[in-house]
Amino acid sequence: MSNAPASTASLLRLGLIGLGGATRQMLPSLVRHPDVCLAGAADPRKEARERFADDCDARGYASAEALCDNRDIDAVYIATPHQFHCEHAVLAAKAGKHMIVEKPMALSLDECDRMIAAAEEAGVHIVVGHTHSFDLPIQRMREIIASGELGRLAMINTWNYTNFLYRPRRPEELRTELGGGIIYNQIPHQVDMVRLLGGGLVRSVRAMAWVLDPQRPTEGSHLSFLQFADGAAASMVFSGYDYFDSDEFHFWVGELGEDKPAARHGAARAALRKSGGAVGEAAAKSAAAYGRPTSPDWIHAAPVHHPHFGITIASCALGDLRAAADGVIIYGHDGRTEVPVAPSRAFPDKMRVIDELHDAIFRGMPPLHDGRWGKATVEVSLAVLESARERREIQLSHQVPVRDAGGR
Repeated sequence: MSNAPASTASLLRLGLIGLGGATRQMLPSLVRHPDVCLAGAADPRKEARERFADDCDARGYASAEALCDNRDIDAVYIATPHQFHCEHAVLAAKAGKHMIVEKPMALSLDECDRMIAAAEEAGVHIVVGHTHSFDLPIQRMREIIASGELGRLAMINTWNYTNFLYRPRRPEELRTELGGGIIYNQIPHQVDMVRLLGGGLVRSVRAMAWVLDPQRPTEGSHLSFLQFADGAAASMVFSGYDYFDSDEFHFWVGELGEDKPAARHGAARAALRKSGGAVGEAAAKSAAAYGRPTSPDWIHAAPVHHPHFGITIASCALGDLRAAADGVIIYGHDGRTEVPVAPSRAFPDKMRVIDELHDAIFRGMPPLHDGRWGKATVEVSLAVLESARERREIQLSHQVPVRDAGGR
């Protein structure tokens, strides 16, 4: 399938580094984006490269280095395992490639600094793809908060209960030091949404996190309290233990905007038990990878509703706002009002991540989710872990504000 657009005036020729689960979710947006042409993909797995070549009519490369050597590629999407983000971002920058980096930006502030320095030296843009802060209801909430129409922001609460920890995992995905568990995989989504809604400048973090299953020896849940520089505050809760499912409170709409069967609590745990231990889990993980004959089709039908990441409510002096399946619900002096939020173009909404990089390259609009924004989100996520382990409040020093009209 060729995805080349009719016009090449502002064509972004994009290469993919890594053909794993994140890329499979992003591919529908990349293929359908009118200003993107997929120009290649790098992955060590031959079957993944061959399927990509068939699916997208573009060349596969055995290494990131080989892909970055292609001068016809303008930018790359980095979706390799977390521990390789820094290495691949520096490689891409030195090759003069702009980049979208999957969350988390990196595993340490040091790595973030190396990525930022490499990009600035090469004069290329970084967009860090915490995709749920791009969700249109969250963006609309930010606009309402920034407008001041509901008065001063006081607090933000976001919580998400999922089956995250019981989906098939590779061994390193259950080791925190290698980027496993919720600290690097789920908390960054919450932090990025909360920072966007609250203006970006988190002053301190106090948190607790738990490892509740010795068979999955990484953090699977947390409760965190964030203070902003202007006096607002936020609480974040996440549990990946496959008990309660917070989509019950979100109209039984799933994370990607799909209608979701109700009352499937514990189904992921049950499937994992039936897989036959570590060997069976590894086989299930492998079977779902892009390029395998049994892997899911990546060209998904357009979801019915907006993507979301749990329940998010912001409270202002004159009312509360809630991100909903099809817009934003405002609870004010006159009762409950739903503000519909239509997609900016056909779903899926991951296109907005691509738009931000495209606008930076072709329209000179500095991206909000740049390297320093990504580093600030990593700082908060690491502070959650540090606070939980040391049982104390952590002060922050690398935060940056939202750029908007009250954004951009």
